[in-house]
Amino acid sequence: MKRRHPSDRAPARRTVPATLLLLLAVLLPLAAAAASARAAEGDPAVTLSKKEAGKGGEITVKGTGWRPEALLMLLVCGRSSPERGVIGGTNSCANADGRAVTTDKQGAFSRELPVAEPPEPCPCVVHVATVTGEQALVDAVFTVAGHPTAELPPPAGEGRLSVLATPHLEGDSSLLTWFGAPPVRQLVVTVGNPGTAPVKDPVFEIGTAHGVFAPQWEERQWRGTVAPGGRAQVRLPVEL
Repeated sequence: MKRRHPSDRAPARRTVPATLLLLLAVLLPLAAAAASARAAEGDPAVTLSKKEAGKGGEITVKGTGWRPEALLMLLVCGRSSPERGVIGGTNSCANADGRAVTTDKQGAFSRELPVAEPPEPCPCVVHVATVTGEQALVDAVFTVAGHPTAELPPPAGEGRLSVLATPHLEGDSSLLTWFGAPPVRQLVVTVGNPGTAPVKDPVFEIGTAHGVFAPQWEERQWRGTVAPGGRAQVRLPVEL
């Protein structure tokens, strides 16, 4: 039998399974993520047993309209409002006193939450957000009695990215792929900034999935700035 030389084989790029699915997302700050607070069957909602309480007290947080059996995190956050979200992300929240809860099969929950003073002054909210899966969040107005208050900083221009063309892979496998090294490609995507502020060094989440298996996500930061109304071609390394 004639032995085939490796060079006679099909190109290495054909060894990548056809079932491979590439997923792409841009990580957004909490303040800009309120638009993602949509559930499949309606908007998630939160009610509080009290609108005001002092440190050391306790309130009951109830919710409806969330994803069934979803893991949620409950936090008291300062420097926040339902309209602008949690300015500064969870650094503005009393993280040590947060509580987790899992929704029932109808997407509802009820959980006791201790009242703690956040590291930032009020206005404050009770911030409820999903921990895994599709992001959803609700900020309910709450006052921590006796906690300092301060005006929110003036809103800055908002930058955001949108995908302008279908992402695609570029590149070929090297000789090392034949000896067990994973195939490496570049994910190429053209993005635009329809916002009013520049987007600098955005972080992307890239997920790879085979068939029905859940995607495995990795963060990739792109170095560069996309000006308002501008566009850029982003190249991110992908290991298959």
